[in-house]
Amino acid sequence: MSGRPRRSRTLDLDDPRLPTYWSLRRLATLTTLRPDGTPHTVPVAPIVELSTGTPVVRILTSQTSRKVRNVRASPRVSLCEVEGRHWVTVEGLAHIRTDAAFVSAAEEAYAVRFRTPRPNADRVVLVIDVDSAMGSLP
Repeated sequence: MSGRPRRSRTLDLDDPRLPTYWSLRRLATLTTLRPDGTPHTVPVAPIVELSTGTPVVRILTSQTSRKVRNVRASPRVSLCEVEGRHWVTVEGLAHIRTDAAFVSAAEEAYAVRFRTPRPNADRVVLVIDVDSAMGSLP
């Protein structure tokens, strides 16, 4: 063990580096909890909305996915984006949005960060209301 003190990895949600970090095209991992309490971690393509002041993460998915079923049972989630030695993990409460206008707006935002999503009649949006962040940014 070195004699150096550990640096805190807590990030302020209004850190000016976050918009640039979240604007680049990269995947993340989403961790939800199964009904038995074990973690379920899957890759996702998140869209981060910053216009409200506090980050809100939107994830396109199918209403029958395991992550949707998990969120409905236990809404606390964690999402981590990493590139090299730089990373951001956010945590918060998640909920599912099914209304067509919201899903359409999320699809448009997804197309900006990633690509036009494939058609999916069962599409819903998993929304994370972020309440904490940690990471190591450039």
